Amino acid sequence: MKKNDILLIGIIAVISLALLLFFNILGKGERLIAVIVHNNQVVERIDLSKVKEPRTITVSGNYHNIIKVEKDRIRFEKSDCPEQICVHTGWLSKFGDIAVCMPNKTIIDIEKK
Repeated sequence: MKKNDILLIGIIAVISLALLLFFNILGKGERLIAVIVHNNQVVERIDLSKVKEPRTITVSGNYHNIIKVEKDRIRFEKSDCPEQICVHTGWLSKFGDIAVCMPNKTIIDIEKK
């Protein structure tokens, strides 16, 4: 590799890190809304900052999803779908986070208020 190639890679790495930090800091302190959608219909919109006690929401269709809601975060806790990809996605707590159960046609999406 030439000296200019190494310099270019370094500049790209620094810019990428700066953008990542900027967007993470930019999203702090904003109110986040979890939107639960099943079969293209909004089931519930939850202001995650206002959740006082943990609770669960059951979404039934071809399969059953149990969604766990806590202050500032949400996740698919259990599902009887074959692959369990939705469950393995884990907690959603930042703007743009999304989890999908394709077999049950259920989506959890985090939006800004």
